[in-house]
Amino acid sequence: MLANPKEIHLVSFNVPYPANYGGVIDVFYKIKALYELGVKVNLHCFKYGGRESSDKLEKYCKSVTYYPRFSKAVFFFSHLPFIVKSRSNKELLNNLRKDDFPVICEGLHTTHLLKSISGNGKRNIIVRTHNIEHKYYYKLAGAEKNIFKKGFLYSEAIKLKIYQKILKSNIKIAAITESDKNYFSRLNSETFYIPAFHSFINTDIKTDTGDYILYHGDLSVSENIKAASYIIKNICSVINIPFVIAGHNPNKLIYKLAGTNNNVKIIANPINKEMQELIRNAQINLLITFQDTGIKLKLINSLFNGRFCIANSKMTKNSGLESLCVVKNSPTDIINEINNLISKPFTISEINKREKILLKIVNNAQSAQKLINLLFKN
Repeated sequence: MLANPKEIHLVSFNVPYPANYGGVIDVFYKIKALYELGVKVNLHCFKYGGRESSDKLEKYCKSVTYYPRFSKAVFFFSHLPFIVKSRSNKELLNNLRKDDFPVICEGLHTTHLLKSISGNGKRNIIVRTHNIEHKYYYKLAGAEKNIFKKGFLYSEAIKLKIYQKILKSNIKIAAITESDKNYFSRLNSETFYIPAFHSFINTDIKTDTGDYILYHGDLSVSENIKAASYIIKNICSVINIPFVIAGHNPNKLIYKLAGTNNNVKIIANPINKEMQELIRNAQINLLITFQDTGIKLKLINSLFNGRFCIANSKMTKNSGLESLCVVKNSPTDIINEINNLISKPFTISEINKREKILLKIVNNAQSAQKLINLLFKN
C-alpha cells in the first residue's frame, strides 16, 4: 500500500461480490486492483436480485454503502431508461456531495446523478462503459421470444440511445473495448480504452489433450440460449464427439435440443470451481456469440485456463486476442477445426505464447494505473 493513498468513490450498478457474471467481475477486480495500488475506494452499490451485503468487499474498500434499487411500474413510462431511473437515489447523491473525491460510475446505469456532482467539470468523473447499451438492448430484443419482454427491451433501447447524450458532459469515458472507444469518442473526445478487469494473474492451462468440447455461459439469457441452440443443432448433431453445455439455469429449449443428441451433456449451475475445471479439462472451448458489443469475459477466462479456443469473429472482434483463437464462422468451418484439434496435444510453447500476449493486453495492474492517472489528472 502507498503511504498516502488517493481516495475515490465508485458507484456500482449491483453488489460486485460474488464476482460471478460479466459486469460485476469487471467491477470487483477493478476495486481489488485499485486497492493494490494504494487507492482508497468508497464503494456505493445497489442491492437487488438476491445479491446481499458482502464482508469480502470490506477488505478492499474504505467504506461500502448499499442502496435499494426501486422497481416501480411508473418507471416504465419515464422518458429515462429503466436501468437508470431505477437507480436514482437522493441518499447516494448526498453522500457524493460530501467531498470532491474523483468518481467512477459503472455503466450508464449509475449516471442519473452525473450533472449534479460534476461541479461544472471541476471534479474528475469517469463513466465506465460496459457496452454500447442501446445496441446491446436492440440485440437482446431481437433474440427475445416473449412479446412483452421484447417490447420492453425495444423501448429501453430507444431510451438508451437518446439518453447516452449525457456522456457529452464534463467527464471521461473508460470504454471496455477498442471498438466501443471509437464509438464513444464521437460523443466525448475524453474517451479511453481500459480493458476488462478479471480474476487471473497467470495462465493455468493443462498440456496434452482433453476428451470433450465445452460451451459455457448463463443459459437463462436469450443471447446464450441462442448460441447454445445453434451449437447443438448445427455442430453437435453432425459430429460424434462429446459436448458439454454448462451454465446457470439452462433454458428448457436447451434441454429439449440436447435430448435428441446422445453426445451432448448439460451441466446446470456448476459452482465456480467446477466451472473452472470444466474449462481446464476441455480439449476445445467453443465460443460463439451473435452480439459483438462489449467484451466477453468468457473469452478471457477460456484463454487463461483452457486449451484450444475456437471462436466466431463476433466473439473476438476488436479484443486484440484474435491471434490466440481459431476464428471460424460457419458450422462447416468450425466442424473442420474441431476435427483438426480434437486429438492434438496442447504444448508448453503454446501456453507461453498465450500468457505473454494475455498479460500484455489484459493486465489488471496496468489498467488500474491508467485509471488512476485519469482520475487524478489536474
